[in-house]
Amino acid sequence: MRIGVIGGSGPAGSALAARLASVGYEAVIGSRSKYRAMESRDEIVGRYPEIDENLSYGDNQAAADCELVVIATPWDSAATMAQANAPYLRGKIVVSMANALVKVGKEFQPLVPPRGSVAAHVQAAVPESRVVAAFHHLPAAELGAIGHPIDSDVLICGDDSRAVETVSEIVAKIPGCRPLDAGELSNATAIEAFTAVLLQLNIRYKTRVAPKLTGITRDPRRPAAPPATAPPATEATAPAAPAETPAE
Repeated sequence: MRIGVIGGSGPAGSALAARLASVGYEAVIGSRSKYRAMESRDEIVGRYPEIDENLSYGDNQAAADCELVVIATPWDSAATMAQANAPYLRGKIVVSMANALVKVGKEFQPLVPPRGSVAAHVQAAVPESRVVAAFHHLPAAELGAIGHPIDSDVLICGDDSRAVETVSEIVAKIPGCRPLDAGELSNATAIEAFTAVLLQLNIRYKTRVAPKLTGITRDPRRPAAPPATAPPATEATAPAAPAETPAE
């Protein structure tokens, strides 16, 4: 599968493209300037030459022309960029990974964009595409360090169940990541806003955190096994009386 990353020359986009290429996908770094995308690609391949064949570059239109497309631009241009490439995104899965945040003093605060979330705004901009929200909480530095697993759950939501399943399969290939189906696209509002909490924890504890939920013991991509049923009871039969021996 060819996966295009619109805005892929930024920290999050380039890190995701590198990680996708490392797990076998053909990833295309897109940017307004294909030369900037080329520089980003060359920098990544310089560090990880083993993904040379799977990582390419182009402008944003080249990224939008792929089978599946990720929008990794800043949040305030995500819907605009999607709309600008709408003819190439028609009928495709489009992944929104941006978070609408602002720093006020020392605190990060979530913003409420049009339609309630960045993902919903993107969906409104490209109504013929199947928008899925994912990858919001993965730290860019860890995502781009392809030699190391990422110990994180990835919350995924969308209104098209098959699109969510496809994105879940992609996430499951990233070492250490566990995809979790978080419901319909309306839940992107809470998922995006929660990023402000994670960033605040990073500052307070001088680390880079990622969410890991407990209590889910089965593969969320597989239906729950039906409860075991007891075998039907059988009537007990009395042992047969021993045959009489004829008297001599």
